[in-house]
Amino acid sequence: MVNYNAKPVRYHRTRTREIADFISTKVDNNIDMDVVRSFGEEWNRFHHFSKPTIAKICKEYFDIIDQSIVNKDTYMIDIGCGSGRWSEYFLDKVKFVEAVDPSDAVFAADELLGSTDKARITKASINTLPWPDETFDFGMSVGVLHHIPNTQMALTDCVKKIKKGGYFYVYLYYNLDYRGFLFRSLFFFSDLIRKVVSRMPITLKKVTCDLLAFFVYVPFVWLSRFFSFLGFKKLAAKIPLSAYANKDFYIIRNDSLDRFGTKLEQRFTRQEIETMMTKAGLSNIRFGESSAFWHAVGKKS
Repeated sequence: MVNYNAKPVRYHRTRTREIADFISTKVDNNIDMDVVRSFGEEWNRFHHFSKPTIAKICKEYFDIIDQSIVNKDTYMIDIGCGSGRWSEYFLDKVKFVEAVDPSDAVFAADELLGSTDKARITKASINTLPWPDETFDFGMSVGVLHHIPNTQMALTDCVKKIKKGGYFYVYLYYNLDYRGFLFRSLFFFSDLIRKVVSRMPITLKKVTCDLLAFFVYVPFVWLSRFFSFLGFKKLAAKIPLSAYANKDFYIIRNDSLDRFGTKLEQRFTRQEIETMMTKAGLSNIRFGESSAFWHAVGKKS
């Protein structure tokens, strides 16, 4: 564990640890504080993830991570840790985890990670990461950088914290790269809904996203499961939201709020992501082919 190279603005004392807070009133031109607050509310509502549930989800996201990238000697950072579920997954696979988030999600992560001595939780934005450059063997940002105004700048700032020869992993929303007209049309209408729902008061937003989970997600999930049961697995995989066919309703509710409750969302093609990773200083870039589009890992040159 490397000491901070900056002085915290304040500390938060929980039942299990002291959380250093580096978020100040100084304007950060690459962060939307309304989005940050929204995610803090989301993750303090959805953070009760069991180890089996986390393991099931992570099989899709981290299928391209092996022991040559992450092992017992790895000092890693989870940037935008949210509820802490990704950090929890890596606890027994690495030497130490720095779990970082700019929102009050750090308190949800504190509850999920418990009193482990293999992780430290820090409240900081990408621009205020309190470690020297080239500190970490492995870093990741899972489903975060597409909610930041300048994704390329944020990715570059993240990679600066990785040692030469280390690795950085990122998951970004895909831009429907290979989807047909019908799928894209459905997405267009769902995005119109997001733009309305994301601006609702928080209580109304939560209720609306729960209704969307039940009346939009669930019918597609059941349809995908039905075709899969009949043996038409390729057809089942083409159904919108088929990625949730093996997920429980808690995850669906969580992702409904995540999808429709956020006002700032960007999407990228596979080629755009590879270009951004290369510009950030990564090479040997490898993409996963599971349903979590797009996730990729690269080596810092």
